[in-house]
Amino acid sequence: MNVILKSSVLLVCSNVFMTFAWYAHLKNLRSKPLLVAVAVSWGIAAFEYLLQVPANRIGYGTLSLAQLKVMQEVITLLVFVPFAILYMRQPFKLDFVWAGVCLVGAVYFAFRT
Repeated sequence: MNVILKSSVLLVCSNVFMTFAWYAHLKNLRSKPLLVAVAVSWGIAAFEYLLQVPANRIGYGTLSLAQLKVMQEVITLLVFVPFAILYMRQPFKLDFVWAGVCLVGAVYFAFRT
């Protein structure tokens, strides 16, 4: 498997865990004590790190540090928007589109040669 593809797939999986760790407690653990929400979020985040660290190690060298970071941000938005709309039941906002447009610009500048 191509290095960039392998890194991207791991980062997508990592971001799913990260997004749930950061935000799912707002829906699922609202009535639980803060320490419970923190412990559950940290447990989920452990899986995120088990994917994110290898993803960055695999990608670094083929990709620069800046390229890895921009790729991570694009993936974060691609994971977050469906999560916000489908899981958290947030309304779609045109701001999501504008954020995506800004990230396209970031990709252009990070990946141009």
